[in-house]
Amino acid sequence: MSKNIEILNNKIAEAHLGGGEKRIAKQHEKKKLTARERVNYFLDEGSFEEIGILVTHRATDFGMEKQQFYGDGVVTGYGTVNGRLVYVFAQDFTVFGGALSETHAEKICKVMDHAMKVGAPIIGLNDSGGARIQEGVRSLGGYADIFYRNVQASGVIPQISAIMGPCAGGAVYSPAMTDFTIMVEGSSYMFVTGPNVVKTVTNEEVTSEELGGASTHSTKSGVTHLTSNNDIACLEDIKHLLSYLPQNNKETTTKLPYELTDEIREVLDDMIPESANKPYDMHEVIEGIIDEDSFFEIHKDYANNIIVGFARLGGRSIGIVANQPMSLAGVLDVDSSKKAARFTRFCDCFNIPLLVLVDVPGFLPGTDQEWNGIILHGAKLLYALSEATVPRVTVITRKAYGGAYDVMNSKHIGADLNFAWPTAEIAVMGAKGASEIIFRKEIQESEDPELILSEKEAEYAEKFANPFEAAKRGFIDEVIMPRDTRKKLLKAFSMLENKSVHRIDRKHGNIPL
Repeated sequence: MSKNIEILNNKIAEAHLGGGEKRIAKQHEKKKLTARERVNYFLDEGSFEEIGILVTHRATDFGMEKQQFYGDGVVTGYGTVNGRLVYVFAQDFTVFGGALSETHAEKICKVMDHAMKVGAPIIGLNDSGGARIQEGVRSLGGYADIFYRNVQASGVIPQISAIMGPCAGGAVYSPAMTDFTIMVEGSSYMFVTGPNVVKTVTNEEVTSEELGGASTHSTKSGVTHLTSNNDIACLEDIKHLLSYLPQNNKETTTKLPYELTDEIREVLDDMIPESANKPYDMHEVIEGIIDEDSFFEIHKDYANNIIVGFARLGGRSIGIVANQPMSLAGVLDVDSSKKAARFTRFCDCFNIPLLVLVDVPGFLPGTDQEWNGIILHGAKLLYALSEATVPRVTVITRKAYGGAYDVMNSKHIGADLNFAWPTAEIAVMGAKGASEIIFRKEIQESEDPELILSEKEAEYAEKFANPFEAAKRGFIDEVIMPRDTRKKLLKAFSMLENKSVHRIDRKHGNIPL
């Protein structure tokens, strides 16, 4: 008995060394933490329970039987974050470059299965060079086993991926199917094919950072939702993100203590400029509505013409989708439609109410947008909001023109409550463009076309460039003073807290992908 205990202690000590102390030291030189350091920092102190610490690979080809490391390159288990149960796996780059083997994949699948059974988030700390080539198809099969579980867990439990080193080839598809991806600046990258293959096939000279670094994926592709300065910041960002999320799709988020006051925010009264063509920062509107310092923006550097993120309103977690007049006047385009649609679907999966702030002049025109499928991608946002059954409240701050009015959570696609500020303009298009079309003949035949256009523009604006026509038809539930917005929203979301929708029985819809 005592001999077995000694053997066990030796094996565990060896497992904790990973691929060797020298390689661990190199990790520290690059300001990177080891896999175990990441897990221990991320989880509450003393809460980590490891699963599969003594697992080793089964490969015997190419001298692999002589290279055995306990844990086989991935640390897996469960623990708590701020008292909440989570499951975690952390790939260990010091063991075969974190390459995924058959047993490595089995360990990850095991904790994913546990997470789905008990209904707790799964967090993946990725740091791997890809498939372990010595194992051939067994490694590829391991990836597919993980992919399958990503799909089964989608919409059931929150899945978060942190890219804390290389993530290449087939390895990229698991993070892509999770709910949120976070990359560490300067030390992580993601791509299907690396720079050498790109050069061979397309003759392009590109670095790993340019091809698939954190900056690239946060600004150009939208693959990553957040970027962090270093490993510690990344783990803190995950903790922060988790604080807005429920454990699973059967639960709601925890409401933080909040004491109501008069909730009037006078600063909102002066938010909209006198000129309809002058931009303003929708972030300031958001800050004027939500609980202080509670906004956590997602996809901050991608598709800046729309803002998405989590916030708290009276202690409740909500999701926010808002047009941003500071960028492209807040129009909807290909990227912003995809960004908002994905965020909307996540919130709907996990019972997080949606607040939509509208100032949209329409969809972005041009051949680039049309040829890249603005019709298809705009339909994704329309579909996502139409499908959502969580409490949905809209506030129109200024422009709501054309089809974009319909798409941005209008009453017609199932929004629960729609408010408008007195500055709201709800029409098919702007007064000038509408007048040029409606009164074209009259303007052309007049002696002073500019004067007639100005008069007709004022006439159209008086008729339609306001929220009152829509309110008459019940498309707007109430025209409110900006200062009252927070108070109205607190009451609205409280009233909708127990909203229940019974859907038509179907396997699933066919979202325009």
